[in-house]
Amino acid sequence: MPPAAPAPGGWGGHPSGPAAPPQDHTGHLRLPPGDPVEVPVHSAQPAAPDVAHTAVAVLLIGPAGAGKTTVARYWADRRKVPTAHISLDDVREWVRSGFADPQSGWNDQSEAQYRLARRTCGFAARNFLANGISCILDDAVFPDRPVVGLGGWKRHVGPGLLPIVLLPGLEIVLERNAERSGNRRLSDEEVARIHGRMAGWYGSGLPIIDNSRKDVETTARLLDEAVARSLASPASW
Repeated sequence: MPPAAPAPGGWGGHPSGPAAPPQDHTGHLRLPPGDPVEVPVHSAQPAAPDVAHTAVAVLLIGPAGAGKTTVARYWADRRKVPTAHISLDDVREWVRSGFADPQSGWNDQSEAQYRLARRTCGFAARNFLANGISCILDDAVFPDRPVVGLGGWKRHVGPGLLPIVLLPGLEIVLERNAERSGNRRLSDEEVARIHGRMAGWYGSGLPIIDNSRKDVETTARLLDEAVARSLASPASW
């Protein structure tokens, strides 16, 4: 007798067996076609920051006679974006009656007026930056004296502040100081003492410009280069 035919819907006569797959079933889900993905193009070298068109806050540090105010004013005058110059000495001298001159001795009153002037400069700098205006501040900041150190400037202006040191040789500083008048002129002994303490910035990681034999235009160009480097690779301070 011939064997019985398989029962409908099953294999080998077992109705409960798995159903046969359709002829066109592959076992894979068909996905909708995707849009082409662009391959990112990486430049071999990152573009250098455009210093001439970037709003920045620069703190120009240096001893009396370094040329801070002259260089800062020249640099601010020739930028392609609005730029303000804020001199801490000018702001300190807003106090007319009762001005505490540090040359008469650094005491509680001169320190209080210095702190107040620095806060005023920092507030002005933040205001300028908030309105798209760059600024350059100048001050004789000491590397070994917290009272007149970088910490206060960073608190008042912000972490984006770019400190740059202007430090010519002592003989140049003495020559320039001799041309000053009023309370801006210091004794040779005081100039030498301040200059010696400023040498502590070497090894600090901050950009240092020796403008001993450089004119204002060249020094301003070097300042531009230092700002560009600081924007690309900020110093840790």
